[in-house]
Formats: sequence, structure tokens, C-alpha cells
Amino acid sequence: MISVIVAALLVLGAGFMNLAGLGIFRMPDLFTRMHASTKGASLGVALLLIGSALHFQDLAVATKALITVTFIFLTAPVAAQMLGRAAYAKKVELWEGSIIDEGRGHIGASHVDGLEETEPETKKIIKT
Repeated sequence: MISVIVAALLVLGAGFMNLAGLGIFRMPDLFTRMHASTKGASLGVALLLIGSALHFQDLAVATKALITVTFIFLTAPVAAQMLGRAAYAKKVELWEGSIIDEGRGHIGASHVDGLEETEPETKKIIKT
């Protein structure tokens, strides 16, 4: 019975990973691609790791899998949000089918650390 559950988790995990990869190719702009890849890949990896933990039935493996899943669930959305903000601040174009631009007026180059548009510094020569 446990092998059926493990097989189902592994197939579902691989399926979500494939959907994430397909979303990268099929979605129209950067922001929807990031959404598809982050959500699908996070859930896919979680299902694969849970399936692996159930397969090995070892406390050490289960602990490592749980810690890894927790780490991925905490870091993947934050990384995607930061990349999205940086891309928006750099004026990456939205898909023409986008209905609402919720970042307008809130996100700009001055609001993202390290992304200010600055002119290159030039040295002025002062003759005395």
C-alpha cells in the first residue's frame, strides 16, 4: 500500500514540475512565467521529497526532506517577489492582456535598493 502512495506522490510531483516547465514556455510575460515556475516547482519538489521520505521510511531522511520543503516554501516566493520587483522597476513590459497594473505608482527604480538609474560619474578637471 505504501508503494502506491509513494508512486502517486512521485508522479504528481513530476507532473507539477512538468507543468512549471511548460508554464515557462507558454506564459506571455516574465511575471506570469515566474508565477508558474515558482508555484509549480515548489509544489512539485515538495511532493517528490515527501514521496522519497515515505519510500525510505527513515527518520533522518524524513527530517531532511521536511527541512528542505520548509526551506523551499520560505525562500522561493520571496526570491520570485524580489526578482519581480526588480524586473518591474527596470520597466520590463507587462503582457498586453494584463488588466490591472498594481505596481504603478508604488514600485519604481527609487523604491528598489541598488537599482537607481544613475549617470556614470565623470571626473572634472579643475585648472588653477
